[in-house]
Amino acid sequence: LCGWPGTPRDGLGLGIAVARYKGTGAWCAVAAEIEATHVIRARRLWIAVDVGQVINPDGVKNQIEGGAVQATSLALKEAVRFDRRTVTSDSWDSYPILRFSEVPAVETRILSHPDQPPLGAGEPSMGPTIAAIASAIHAALGVRPRTMPFTPDTLAALEP
Repeated sequence: LCGWPGTPRDGLGLGIAVARYKGTGAWCAVAAEIEATHVIRARRLWIAVDVGQVINPDGVKNQIEGGAVQATSLALKEAVRFDRRTVTSDSWDSYPILRFSEVPAVETRILSHPDQPPLGAGEPSMGPTIAAIASAIHAALGVRPRTMPFTPDTLAALEP
């Protein structure tokens, strides 16, 4: 799907992650390609998901890709800001969130098992998307991010 492992290129990282949602739900594997310049940018996501019997393929695709885009925003941008006494990011104008121009290209493959019960598709892409982005950052920069969002400030504090 993503041509793993590919040829490493300066400033780019490719990471993978897989998880089963809450240990009993859908399986989801994500590969993420990031570009590491002055900020981290998710360029592409490849997703394979097993939700058992697929009732509505378009609905599954929309849920999985929407969760992956939300997870990308959580990983790279979102943070509630505080001063000493209160929340300072109290509106969409001041809250950092992924913009449409920053949404990565997403390719999704849905595995269907008509003999299995259907599983939920609402959130299984969230965890592995964040983990794949973290793994891609490690591949590009040699540091393992452990604090979100993965910003230049949080990454600069890490040892390679």
